Amino acid sequence: MKKILLLFSLILGAIDMNAGVKIDRIEPSDWYVGMKDASLQLMVYGKNIRTADVATDYLGVRVDSVVRLQSPNYLLVYLNVGGAKAGEMTLTFTSKGSKAKVKYRLRDREMSGEARKGFTNADVLYMLMPDRFANGNPKNDQLKGMNTYKNDRTQPSLRHGGDLEGLRQHLDYFNKLGVTALWLTPVLENNSPDNNGYSTYHGYGTTDYYKVDPRFGTNEEYKQLVSEAHRHGLKVVMDMIFNHCGFEHPWVRDIPSADWFNTSEWMGAPKGQTDGTHAAGQEASYGRDRSKYLQTSYKLTPVLDPYASKIDLKETVDGWFVPTYPDLNQRNPHVMKYLVQNSIWWIETVGIDGIRMDTYPYADRRAMSHWMKTLDAEYPNFNTVGETWVTEPAYTAAWQKDSKLSAINSYLKTVMDFSFFDKLNMAKNEDTDDWWKGYNRIYNSLVYDYLYENPSSVMAFIENHDTDRFLGNGRDTLLLKQALALLLTINRIPQLYYGTEVLMNGTKEVTDGNVRKDFPGGFSGDSHNAFTAEGRTVEENAMFDWLSRLLHWRLGNELITKGKQVQFIPYKGIYVVARQYRGKTSLTILNGRNAEGELDVARYAEVIGNTKSARDVMTGTAIDLSRNRKLSPRQTLIIEF
Repeated sequence: MKKILLLFSLILGAIDMNAGVKIDRIEPSDWYVGMKDASLQLMVYGKNIRTADVATDYLGVRVDSVVRLQSPNYLLVYLNVGGAKAGEMTLTFTSKGSKAKVKYRLRDREMSGEARKGFTNADVLYMLMPDRFANGNPKNDQLKGMNTYKNDRTQPSLRHGGDLEGLRQHLDYFNKLGVTALWLTPVLENNSPDNNGYSTYHGYGTTDYYKVDPRFGTNEEYKQLVSEAHRHGLKVVMDMIFNHCGFEHPWVRDIPSADWFNTSEWMGAPKGQTDGTHAAGQEASYGRDRSKYLQTSYKLTPVLDPYASKIDLKETVDGWFVPTYPDLNQRNPHVMKYLVQNSIWWIETVGIDGIRMDTYPYADRRAMSHWMKTLDAEYPNFNTVGETWVTEPAYTAAWQKDSKLSAINSYLKTVMDFSFFDKLNMAKNEDTDDWWKGYNRIYNSLVYDYLYENPSSVMAFIENHDTDRFLGNGRDTLLLKQALALLLTINRIPQLYYGTEVLMNGTKEVTDGNVRKDFPGGFSGDSHNAFTAEGRTVEENAMFDWLSRLLHWRLGNELITKGKQVQFIPYKGIYVVARQYRGKTSLTILNGRNAEGELDVARYAEVIGNTKSARDVMTGTAIDLSRNRKLSPRQTLIIEF
């Protein structure tokens, strides 16, 4: 009898194994017709789905190829949808005599690719961290089903509860300030458990490329935020990461193929399923050989170095950012197709106005060039900025689209000016001398703008989420005003960091969380509300009002966005930058010394001409240009005529 029961059990097991094709998930969940690239990759997840064949009879769609990866639980289906119209098609999966039919939606686009306008130097980007800005929906603070985490605002490296609804509720604030675009740090799911007081509140460990982190909101809420931002005249820039994903991504539990990640051999072969609840950095149920682990050197120069050794280049590009961020292999065409499509899907689905790409040079250079060329072909007026953290202009310039400094065209329109950031943060601690120190550093950085194919499409900043706050642990508004005046009047796309306008400060001495503090007034129980003039201190209102006046003067001002730039070598501690356009001129005048100075008007005759009087942009008062002008220590003066 036992033998009969055992045989019966084996038969039931065999039937169950072949009872039907089970599809767990398809990415992307839907797609759009009318794209210039007719190819669509579907990544199909399901137990033993690798053996399935795929067919469809939807008019205008054909199956070009099916790619069977090493893991039995993935199938890549490449469709050609070039002749299709919007509608719901049926995909039929057949395996071992079993069939499964799946409905898949093809959608019309809201607008053509050419109609999508990206950010330009006419914009001012305001960078913020959703978790730290405002909590508009406390119900999503603690959610069941997520890996272990907690909200604790007393801990700088844990989640604090900010969300997309909190941003939506404060769109008027951005209008009052005068910025024109919001750069949100990544909003996609980061389902990594807390580990020893640290979390992925910052968003840089993606575990689902097609889903907003539910603690921030839903995909629909993200779309609503973008739509309402547009109604407020605000663009939205999405932060993306192609270099790596989070350790709790399904690809890590079940690696699609041996070459899906770079240097993943240290992870070994899976030893059964995991429940995904291991702490970041722990080993779960994989075989591990840490001697094979490759850490990136964080040194980006080998990517462009003509003399770079193979080991240096490998460490930079193939090494992992940290052990909990699996390094994606963009040289695998299936990985890159997945990532390219993902960026397009968010543009079409949510309507974002730009992309900021994290850790840009860490990813494969040719693959990223392909991505940018694809986006540029589909969205010629869109814009992407890449994080290129090297403080030499020659390095940064080589990454810009059409650069003559590089044999490989990156097609990346905007790069980040880490030279400006670096030199300015040195200059603020120095008196400007007659040669190298103080604002000579800025002058000597901007002289290399001839290296850039398009200097007006370079993004400048004085601080961000990865650096100390410009104010450090102090509140020196004289230095801050000088930095902001330069940032907002030179030939650049300017980027601000949230809270600077209300004197938020902090350094990274202990943890990054100390430069990512909560915006005051964004959370229940806050006794201090910096969102309103009534809630701000006298000092905060003075800074907010000063910056707001400057931003609103810049708004739509072609003198700044189109004007010719002329800079003068700092003279007796004073640095002057002029902008000129269609008979109008502005001068940004900075006294770079902690002592009184004097503006020698005759020295600037080539831009002042016969003008005898100008207007102070910040106060509206008249400025006499018929004689030299005294400047107080570290005075900032912006005039126009």
